[in-house]
Amino acid sequence: MEKRAITKLENLNLINRFLFDEVMEDKSSYEATVSILLGEDIFLEERPETEKGLRVSPELREIRLDVVSMDNGGKIYYTEMQQKDTKNLRRRSRYYQAQMDVSLLKPGSKDFNLLNESCLILVAPFDIFGRELYRYTFEGKCRECPELSLDDGALRVFINTKGKNKKDFPQEFLDFMTYITKTTDEIAEKTESHRIKQIHEQVKMIKLSEKMGVKYMQLWEEKAYMREEAFEEGHSRGWEVGRAEGLKQGIEQGLEQGLEQGLEQGLEQGIEQGIEQGIEQGLEQGLAQGGEKLLIQMVCKKLGKEKAVEEIAAEVEESLELVEKICVAAQVEAPDYDCDKIYARLHGGE
Repeated sequence: MEKRAITKLENLNLINRFLFDEVMEDKSSYEATVSILLGEDIFLEERPETEKGLRVSPELREIRLDVVSMDNGGKIYYTEMQQKDTKNLRRRSRYYQAQMDVSLLKPGSKDFNLLNESCLILVAPFDIFGRELYRYTFEGKCRECPELSLDDGALRVFINTKGKNKKDFPQEFLDFMTYITKTTDEIAEKTESHRIKQIHEQVKMIKLSEKMGVKYMQLWEEKAYMREEAFEEGHSRGWEVGRAEGLKQGIEQGLEQGLEQGLEQGLEQGIEQGIEQGIEQGLEQGLAQGGEKLLIQMVCKKLGKEKAVEEIAAEVEESLELVEKICVAAQVEAPDYDCDKIYARLHGGE
């Protein structure tokens, strides 16, 4: 198995979830980030929380957002970095907004006017709307009266770092779009923004921290170990299945050819060719099975941490439909999560 090269901590960009979470634990850095993204001065009242978990019911799984904080007016800001287009960000933002709103009300409260104003910000290096804008801001509007706002206090903002409407934004915003995906000393030195320079100081501190380096390596090694384990299992099973299938196909093909070219020659050539083709086919099937079991193992591990299906799909970078199927099959095996049994259920087993 070809080993994946690890991206060193010092080479990570701010779009990386690990680096973003660690940097944004600093209040001034998160304050500067939100201010730049929204184009207004934000003054945070509380220290940001990273990997904030929200649960609205014991029966429902909690959701986790990268960074959460509140300004001095009581408005809540939720921000998340999204590196891969999972094709579900629109509805995912709807789900997050609903969960967050419920979590803001105290149990038994009937006064919905007590709901804090909230702003959900999703930052991505791609354009999910295809309009080539840097920023898309959504709030409730009336179809019949477009000038009429619902004014429910909820905003959803999507940031596309690859936008093209530069004339609509100040240089600080444009510099930050570059900095998010190219977090280097060179970019930080070129900008005149003191806020970006302030964020970069925190970035440098994280990248030079021995403690952060150990934490980052531990997370990477855990994922690498799971990939290697799945590969080895798939390779071993693939060889066994391939050899058996090869012998079977070889005999069948050899007999068929033998009727035309001679039983003796046909058996010899058919078995040889069948073994080669069967082993190759079996290896491919075995590796695929090993990869699927790795995905099941990763999903079950995150289910054990009570993460939401949408969040799991984003983290393992697979489609929501596939992850939902795995979660449904896994529920029957909870809390032990026997991966072999879950795999069997997904493929028509008991």
